[in-house]
Amino acid sequence: MKLVYFTHSLASCWNHGNAHFLRGVLRELVHAGPEVVAFEPEGAWSLENLLKDAGDAGLDAWRAAYPELFSETYGRAADLQALTDGADVVIVHEWNDHGLVRDLGRLRARGARFTLLFHDTHHRAVSEPDAMRAYDLSAYDGVLAFGEALAEVYRRWGWGDRVFVWHEAADTRLFRPPTEEGPREGLIWIGNWGDDERTAELERFLLAPARRAGLSLDVHGVRYPAPALTLLERYGARYRGWIANAAAPSAFARHLATVHVPRRFYVETLPGIPTIRGFESLACGIPLLSAPWEDAEGLFRPGRDFLFARDGEEMERHLRAVRDDADLRGPLVASGLETIRARHTCRHRMEELIGLLTRLRGRGTAPRSGAVEGALERRADTPAGFEPYDPAPPQSAASRLTAPPQAGEQGWNTEAAA
Repeated sequence: MKLVYFTHSLASCWNHGNAHFLRGVLRELVHAGPEVVAFEPEGAWSLENLLKDAGDAGLDAWRAAYPELFSETYGRAADLQALTDGADVVIVHEWNDHGLVRDLGRLRARGARFTLLFHDTHHRAVSEPDAMRAYDLSAYDGVLAFGEALAEVYRRWGWGDRVFVWHEAADTRLFRPPTEEGPREGLIWIGNWGDDERTAELERFLLAPARRAGLSLDVHGVRYPAPALTLLERYGARYRGWIANAAAPSAFARHLATVHVPRRFYVETLPGIPTIRGFESLACGIPLLSAPWEDAEGLFRPGRDFLFARDGEEMERHLRAVRDDADLRGPLVASGLETIRARHTCRHRMEELIGLLTRLRGRGTAPRSGAVEGALERRADTPAGFEPYDPAPPQSAASRLTAPPQAGEQGWNTEAAA
């Protein structure tokens, strides 16, 4: 089987949270046998900002951690038929140009033999619905949504049983507990400031409780404006700037605990979708404390895998308890690791992808290729007490989402397929 993935960037994780999951899944596919090709556009915004922030050395951690992976860049004049030649599956991430998404769909509509999927890992379907509906997905075979709440949005838009829940997960080849424990001190928080959509929550559930508990706090991330830096300074937090995603495990290993503060959209509008940081921290064996969010899909075991705090005062109590009680930390770490390893690794998600591709082909709605059927054997090492995780079951059949391209868009070169 040959899989082609169009990403915003594989090399850069600067303000690009999907990089962790994408790298992990593609690496699992490489080790499982399928041919994997990743494409990213010339001048990718994330890569340009990484190079501006950290120079070429900013790519060292990615290069060292993922020697199996590489990406090819393409320009606006690229021949999409040539880029997808021989592909059984083509997946397009939502952080891509509308014209690219449209023109790959046109290739599929003209008889291209690959299964074409759109991969949505963001809240823009509810925060910027017009921008998302401007993607022309009329010829796509399906949508991969990173949570049930997001999948339901696509169902309301007419996708029915062509939308599949495909959660993010931890790359446990890299994100794992340290082989030897060293000294741990204080808290770590890794996250981008973004667009001021969780400032109050960060102050209530992270900054203020950490200071009251007397715990040092290291903050990593990008896009921190001057007011944000002033706020961190006021609470005594140490801003460390950008950190390569591949370097996060070693950073977690130096700290006592970390805190999950979800963005407001994932609390109020798309409940049940955890950020990648939760998967990362649990996989690395660091105690995790979380601000409120609804685990609507039962992905974890709250109270066992991590601790919820309903308000800042409860967060402070949790921080003190984790700091002072090794008998609390040990079972918390062990439980979180068990859940990740049983249900939420990139290998699990790779197998889910193969499974849903087989289902699509079985329905007769995608080109049939022997390269997909039987591509993998299901793993038989799921611990007792856990059911293998599976994407959301098919819903009622319905028509596909159709939307016109944005005005003034330029297309890619698909003349060879005309």
